[in-house]
This record gives sequence, structure tokens and C-alpha cells, in this order.
Amino acid sequence: MSQFESIKQGLTEAIEHAAGRESEAVVHFPRTPDVKSIREQVGMTQTAFATTFGVSLSTIRRWERGERTPQGPARVLLHLLAHEPQAVLRALEKVR
Repeated sequence: MSQFESIKQGLTEAIEHAAGRESEAVVHFPRTPDVKSIREQVGMTQTAFATTFGVSLSTIRRWERGERTPQGPARVLLHLLAHEPQAVLRALEKVR
């Protein structure tokens, strides 16, 4: 299969899936980050975590209660904090 055919097939499968029709598409659902666990792992209060990472305290609380789910860049930051907290904290120190 050529690259063009592969891309075309992928797009066709995505369109079928988005339209709710059966397709060959493989859909991945990333796990929702456990914000409280990540925050506790870095040893911060909700207030300190919110201040350090530029997120409102109410957002942190909603994430921890499961009322909202982190999206986009927040998910990336939480993933990095879960796996490389010291690297993230060192990088932030260089910015201040």
C-alpha cells in the first residue's frame, strides 16, 4: 500500500467513525490523570499546586472531585508531573 493509500484509508476510517458508522478505526481513550495523586506526589497543597502551575484553585478542586477533566496542555503537564516531577520543577525554577 502506498503512503497516499494508507493516509486515504486512515481518513476514510476516521470519517466513518466520526459519523457513527462501523469502521476499522482503532480508537484510543487516554486515562484521566489522577490529579490528587499527582499533586500529593509532588508534595504540594492544592493552593501551592494551583499557584505553581498557573491553574485556578477552583479548577484543581473540580479536577480532584471528578467534576471536570483536565484537557489539552493541562493533561500534558500532569503527565509530565506524574513521570518526571523533578524535571518539571527544575524547569520552572529557571523561569522565575
